[in-house]
Amino acid sequence: MTEGEHKATYSGFIALLGKPNVGKSTLLNTLLGVKVAPITPKPQTTRRGVRGIYTQDDRQLVFVDTPGLHRAKDALGDYMNREVRNALIDVDIALWVVDLRRPPSDEDKGVARLLKGIDPATPIYLIGNKVDAAKYPDEALRLYHELLPNAAKVLSLSALNDPEAVYALRDELLQQLPAGPFFFPSNIRSDQSRETWAAELIRESAMIHLRQELPYAVAVQVLEWRDPAEPSEPLYLQAELWVEKPNHRMIVLGKGGAMIKEIGRTARKQLEVFLSQRIYLDLEVVVRRDWREDPEALRELGYE
Repeated sequence: MTEGEHKATYSGFIALLGKPNVGKSTLLNTLLGVKVAPITPKPQTTRRGVRGIYTQDDRQLVFVDTPGLHRAKDALGDYMNREVRNALIDVDIALWVVDLRRPPSDEDKGVARLLKGIDPATPIYLIGNKVDAAKYPDEALRLYHELLPNAAKVLSLSALNDPEAVYALRDELLQQLPAGPFFFPSNIRSDQSRETWAAELIRESAMIHLRQELPYAVAVQVLEWRDPAEPSEPLYLQAELWVEKPNHRMIVLGKGGAMIKEIGRTARKQLEVFLSQRIYLDLEVVVRRDWREDPEALRELGYE
């Protein structure tokens, strides 16, 4: 390469979509080799389009993890579904993730209809996830393929338990990229702010510990991130957990504050692992009535 010449680079956007709780975020985290998206067994854990960036030499994959496409019941649900549709605009490859433990549902059929409406030149990969836990994975995958017979590639894997299969998928995607400049610096893995990332890990902890419908009425906002002045001091994080009703606040606090302490303990352990430093996590539970239907509250949380 002579002076003044630039090495060619390749980059593209890869959308991950599917109905709630099929393992999209788990797949994203495994593809990246680092946790950028929250994961719980509960549907609708992902509320916003999270971009994960993987750069290898002269190639950059920009993955867009989307909320599960579902029948919206409030303004937050409408926002989540818009995130899915927006993610399909100008993508280079779409990954449709399905759960091989079950046959296609009405929600899966809705995703298939959405994919049929995108640019026909966009390759669609049908990815059957949770193959290790499925009783009839081949039959299930065939039923999904019938919904989208023009899929460019069909494969089965376990995003949680078979990282080698995920890495093989990543290697193939790297080779499919068009020529183009990098969209992000090569040393970052996500476009989220550190505060948003921390808030999502705290919300993940709340969803794991809380039962029934209450987890979906909880939002988290990081109010302060204060780096330590001395190496011996902990990082200080202050965050609010929003709930919609006073009785919800009592549930999140728990008897004698036991529940909020457990939520904080689990979140703090994860944050300390990823940040490699001690953390003082200061959590407060506040009532923000009907925040899921409040446009101002949704904007404040970044759902806009």
